[in-house]
Amino acid sequence: MPLLAGPGASAWAAGARREPLALTTADEQAHVVEVALASGRVRGRLRTLEGPRSIESGAGGVAVVAHTSLGAVSLLEGRPVRVRRVLRGFSQPRYTAIAPGARHAFVTDSGTGELAVLDLERGRVVRRVSVGAHARHLTLDPAGRTLWIGLGSSAEELAVVDVSDPLRPRALRRVRPPFLAHDVGFSPSGRRVWVTAGRERRIAVYDADGHAPRRVLGADDPPQHVAFGRQVAYVASGDGGSVRVHALRDQRLLRTTRVPIGSYNVQRGRGRVLTPSLARGTLTILDAHGRVAHEVAVATAAHDACVVS
Repeated sequence: MPLLAGPGASAWAAGARREPLALTTADEQAHVVEVALASGRVRGRLRTLEGPRSIESGAGGVAVVAHTSLGAVSLLEGRPVRVRRVLRGFSQPRYTAIAPGARHAFVTDSGTGELAVLDLERGRVVRRVSVGAHARHLTLDPAGRTLWIGLGSSAEELAVVDVSDPLRPRALRRVRPPFLAHDVGFSPSGRRVWVTAGRERRIAVYDADGHAPRRVLGADDPPQHVAFGRQVAYVASGDGGSVRVHALRDQRLLRTTRVPIGSYNVQRGRGRVLTPSLARGTLTILDAHGRVAHEVAVATAAHDACVVS
């Protein structure tokens, strides 16, 4: 991190504590990189367990990191960002959804086919339930009541789980998409779920309570990942090296932006869109319209990113 001396140092440090940060995983170097969202400058590097693979943030600056190869999950918090606790006993933890208010988080474990419920205040696993083999990508509706979970990287089925009582998750049904599915994402309204393909250039848009898609869209190279802003969806294709911006109202394509190859995952926060590159080790920060604001070299490989403020 930059080192300053003199009367301006304390002001700079206070500003650094307040500014929104992007956190991105340095998968091969056992740390999380802190990047200033506004300037694209690397602010720091936080040492973690080996193999930080996915990262998800919630209210109050909390973040959850899954170390898939080690069967562990790290809980991050604070400014400067620190590792508060490491939770072990997982098989292959994959991805996280954090409930509104950040009291609970839900982590898929593809090794056991379970959903683990974390109490973030107490820093412990409080429940494990079976949801289906190879549980992987998941999405939580904005009210924090329903999860959709992809059962594999190219999943024949999606599990729908009621988590209105986080301590008693309840399987509701299965959804069988028109292709092998990869990522899932609730729209900001909670009325639609976007499902991306693992092996095809397609996306299916569902009603949240539906069994068949309302519409199937074309897409760039699979697998795709999806995130949402105000009235738009951002769809990233790592193999295609693109982020596509779609209007939520009618799903029409508004913009296609070129990004580094390997930019698979995509997340949005504080008016910015993040897509890290597993192949190039960059973090691309886009504005709300999908235009590139910064492209930052952060690591040898960067799999996932999130925004904390």
